[in-house]
Amino acid sequence: MAAALDAVAGALLTVWEAARERTTSRVSGAQLRAVMVVEQHDGINLRRLASRLDMLLSSASRLCDRLVAAGMLEREPGRLDRREISLHLTPEARRLLAELRDDRRDQLARILAGMTPQGREALLQGMREFDETARRQEAASAPVEPVPVRPDGLDDAHTLPAPREWPAGEPPVARTA
Repeated sequence: MAAALDAVAGALLTVWEAARERTTSRVSGAQLRAVMVVEQHDGINLRRLASRLDMLLSSASRLCDRLVAAGMLEREPGRLDRREISLHLTPEARRLLAELRDDRRDQLARILAGMTPQGREALLQGMREFDETARRQEAASAPVEPVPVRPDGLDDAHTLPAPREWPAGEPPVARTA
């Protein structure tokens, strides 16, 4: 089944690739992937973006520098840690992605118009199930994201405990469980 799907998926991949090639006159393939990840995860930090793109942090940083210079990304200091940078799409990047999707949809509509209604419905049903399964598998294999921690190690609901008073002349003893 996988081999058969691979063999017949060529036309769909050709539509995707043709639309991407028309878009890459403004951004590279790697830049387009980064823009799509930031769209999906607005406010993502650089470390997570590098992980999602399977890149070194330094490479992702340079990629973002180029996207900022091209007017596709904006950087914003993080809410919890001002040293962390959040990434957001610009209106220009949103227009680029809308053009890419419009182009793909136009090409897909021409192909779908030549199919029978039953074939279109079966394709849509199968693709929806494929998408749901792929998303479940991706979520199950995704690494757990660390929870942001304040530099002092506390959350907003807690304060430091009062220092312990030790009886005079008795040094504190470390105890283990």
